Amino acid sequence: MGEYPHYYHLLILGQTTADEAAEAVKLDSVWDFVLKGGPVMIPIILCSFVALAVFIERLLSLRRRKVIPPEFVPGLKGVLGDEPNDTSRRQKAIEYCTSNGSPIAAVCAAGIKRLGQPIELLERHIQDAGEREVLKLRKYLRILSVIASVTPLLGLLGTIMGMIAAFRTVANSSESLGRTEVLAEGIYEAMITTASGLMVAIPALMLFHWISSKIDALASEMDRISVEFVEEYALGLTVIDPSQAPARPVTKPESPPESAGEAALAPA
Repeated sequence: MGEYPHYYHLLILGQTTADEAAEAVKLDSVWDFVLKGGPVMIPIILCSFVALAVFIERLLSLRRRKVIPPEFVPGLKGVLGDEPNDTSRRQKAIEYCTSNGSPIAAVCAAGIKRLGQPIELLERHIQDAGEREVLKLRKYLRILSVIASVTPLLGLLGTIMGMIAAFRTVANSSESLGRTEVLAEGIYEAMITTASGLMVAIPALMLFHWISSKIDALASEMDRISVEFVEEYALGLTVIDPSQAPARPVTKPESPPESAGEAALAPA
């Protein structure tokens, strides 16, 4: 064994190098994971908290009983009754919608205010009110779309910065050849930021599409209720439209009486 001291020295050096590399890439906790990811992890983590907050807020705001309360339509029919032409009943119905405060109440209130007007005008006001309420339902939804697009780019930025740091370390160290621990920290920073960006972007994109589909379903339900409202209350009313009023009969002017000379010349 005394004949090969150089080989034993290399073996010990290789074992020490492997231990140092393992220590450089060791992850004991989530906090250690974040620290090894570098400074780009800060905006990625902030994006994850914002996405979670938006999801919770929209989840609470888009509950069906809050957008379309099940007791609203029966209550509105009870207030309007069978006499939608009655001004006092209309006013009570508008107050009922205002006190309810739900999106479907705002749509129906826009229709009640135009009862008795031409059906095209009534439908246009209901459609405009519905579009405004759908925009309110989509509140903060664009934030999820932005986060799903930006966080992978932040991860890519962290990857580039990590690789730059790794190669800079190799370039500045004369003993880096064959020592994996020199590259370990920079490579881990690169891989961790990429993974973190995708871990935030994928759920954010899924939540964006899930909430969008939920909003579409609620908008379709509000459209159905508004159509039933128009069919039940608007189509049966007498519409006063000046453009559709019957034309007055046109009478021919009486001809002036013929003189005696003209009467004599007229053929028999």
